[in-house]
Amino acid sequence: MGMLGWLHRRGLEMKGLITMDDLTNEDILSILDDAARLLPVARGETYLPLLEGKILGNLFFEPSTRTRMSFETAMKRLGGDVVNLGDVKTSSVVKGETLFDTIQMVDGYTDIIAMRHPRQGAARYAQDAARVPILNGGDGAGHHPTQTMLDLFTILQSHGTLEGLSVVLAGDLRYGRTVHSLSHALVRFGCKLILASPELLRMPAEIIEDLREHGADVLETEDLLGNINDADVVYMTRIQKERFADEDEYTKVAGAYKLHARDVANVKAEMIIMHPLPRVDEIHPSVDSTRHARYFEQAFNGVVARMALLCRLLNIEVPAEIQGGEA
Repeated sequence: MGMLGWLHRRGLEMKGLITMDDLTNEDILSILDDAARLLPVARGETYLPLLEGKILGNLFFEPSTRTRMSFETAMKRLGGDVVNLGDVKTSSVVKGETLFDTIQMVDGYTDIIAMRHPRQGAARYAQDAARVPILNGGDGAGHHPTQTMLDLFTILQSHGTLEGLSVVLAGDLRYGRTVHSLSHALVRFGCKLILASPELLRMPAEIIEDLREHGADVLETEDLLGNINDADVVYMTRIQKERFADEDEYTKVAGAYKLHARDVANVKAEMIIMHPLPRVDEIHPSVDSTRHARYFEQAFNGVVARMALLCRLLNIEVPAEIQGGEA
């Protein structure tokens, strides 16, 4: 399904979004165009109940704030409703219910499912078990395609294009599923990637190999500050303590990169700084008031990007014109 353009798929059901490979470049740009038109709805300036009568099942087997809340907000802004798994400790999972059985059960209650799971590959397994579309909200250290869509929307809104940009991805590139998905998407639009990380947290070799097989211009480095002055985007990430089996290894790399306002004195005027959040100490609060900070806007964009994805997966067309504000 991922190899078919949207024009060929209009009127057909898109099965789900598990990785960015489920979308063509044309799909991505079309969905981002829908998102731009939905901005006044996401801001609450107008009400557009496109998903009235539809129910989203939020299945988060791992902690989440932004992803879970933005899915819920997106659904409700569009007139739909949401049912939540709630705390895994109070669900039937603690009784030994399998993921397959949980998905089968929620499949009968809902029209679409957003799912986060600590095990890589769980979202693909869930999609195989489900009748309704699955939106992968993160599977372990694997993929996070809905985050990638909001990231691409943020870049597009700031730069007016996704083509040929120079992007620094910094921090935890080993365990960071956000950068795994984003790197593949950026390469498809001809972006140059500078991967800045400690040796312990380098991007997995198989991902680097795959990016280069697709013609990517990739530079691996441990030097963050020496590579930001020519960048169009600097994408910071948190060192993910919860992914480390050995706390001593985490201690070696904790706080490896910290960006201060003084560090961006000589960057491009239009360069933007992004972060999937939560931040710990990777970005000093002094950066928040600079013209480059986009991470809180990026978090808001999770609502509008997921609104567009919900509409697309539920085969609901977004109107060409929406009253209530300008995109």
